[in-house]
Amino acid sequence: MKKFLLLSLLMLSFSLSAAEKIKVACVGDSITAGAGVKDPANRYPTQLGVLLGDDYVVQNFGVSGTTMLDDGDSPYKKKDAYNKALAFVPDIVVIKLGTNDSKPQNMKKIEGFTASTISLVNAFTAANPKVKIYLCYPVPVVGKGNFGINNEAVKDTIIPMIQKVADEKKLAVIDLYKALSGHDELIPDRVHPNDEGATLIAKAVAAAIAPKK
Repeated sequence: MKKFLLLSLLMLSFSLSAAEKIKVACVGDSITAGAGVKDPANRYPTQLGVLLGDDYVVQNFGVSGTTMLDDGDSPYKKKDAYNKALAFVPDIVVIKLGTNDSKPQNMKKIEGFTASTISLVNAFTAANPKVKIYLCYPVPVVGKGNFGINNEAVKDTIIPMIQKVADEKKLAVIDLYKALSGHDELIPDRVHPNDEGATLIAKAVAAAIAPKK
């Protein structure tokens, strides 16, 4: 009886400990999902979990090819990962979308980018009014990327729109564009950072979420 009671208390303690972990949802496109990374353990959300430590639980909700634009060619909000991320009820959300919005067919509708971003932010706020949301600038595109993805659109149009939403909603920004600038060798296919590039992303995100004192 005593052994059973002790085991029950230990299991309850473990459950409470797990429940108290800070939940981090990594929302994004293929760069979040891990395209370009050879070792799954090096995907940026996985590395982020290691960097943040045992007090956090990090989940990867990245979907390749997705756009921030609600009327883009592959809107994130129309993917199962979006609903799963909301159901996770995260305490922290890291949103890294915008790269695919630079494609020519999406740039034709780019005026809807700001409203789409605000809508995504509001959805996570509705799921958890206390949520902390970080908006990420996309990483640089080296030259001309695949499928028309291009650096000029990312730098001159999409990043200012992300900053506009951040200012309006009073959200923190993580500058992944700066974090990967000057590291073209870490983006071998011109769009997706490799394992080492994912490490730079993870470090930048970790520094924003849990800055070292």
